Amino acid sequence: MAKNTTSKDSGHTAIARALNLPVSTKQCVEICRSLRFKDISYAKKFVEEVSLLKRAVPYKRSVMNIAHKAGMSAGRYPQKAAKEILRLLKSVEANAQAKGLDVSNLKITKILANRASIPLTGGRHGGATKRTHVEVEVREKFAKKKAEAKKVESMVKETAAKEIKEAAPAAQQEIKSEIKPEIKTEIKHDHKPEIKSAKPVHNAEPSSEELLRRAQQKAAELKKREKEQKETNEVSDLYEQLKKKGSLRSAGGRK
Repeated sequence: MAKNTTSKDSGHTAIARALNLPVSTKQCVEICRSLRFKDISYAKKFVEEVSLLKRAVPYKRSVMNIAHKAGMSAGRYPQKAAKEILRLLKSVEANAQAKGLDVSNLKITKILANRASIPLTGGRHGGATKRTHVEVEVREKFAKKKAEAKKVESMVKETAAKEIKEAAPAAQQEIKSEIKPEIKTEIKHDHKPEIKSAKPVHNAEPSSEELLRRAQQKAAELKKREKEQKETNEVSDLYEQLKKKGSLRSAGGRK
């Protein structure tokens, strides 16, 4: 008997597989039908109650000679299969947590059971045993909305960075022209120069935070000037149009 669980690295999903489980494929199919498109918390609680004989699994496909249960037409308590699937659900939840997904908002998007190769055991009187492959995949409920919000945020950051990059060279050149080294010296009686109280030398490059702040300030001033110039041009164009239509009288024509 071999078991194996793997995780799929893709976006907001996580996957786990259990291979060659020694359980009935028919029972696993019925359990998977009840858990498909359900929350991971509900699925864990469901199979746990089935394993404790507190809740029956409704059978929709294999209903021959199966008795009715409370609240359903045909059902059973497949304890062994429920325990294996509970273990698999915990595994996929751990895979999702390792990928950084929100465990409280996981939804089962795919869960299925397939019949595995059946080994023969014993001698000539030995029979076949049961083997089943089970696979489950979970996804975050609000993954699409989160991705869209993240995309918009990245676009805003790129636009801001581009504007700052365009305005940074001019601002940096202006800042460099304003900075000059200032050192005060005094001459003693022996005529030897001595630095008494020297101010900090500004030969070094200013910090990136200071450049960024000044670049933003210069960019805002440039935008304000462009806006004022645009408004002035619009007003002058309106006056020219009014003069052409004769709506305005010249100052010399008035009495």
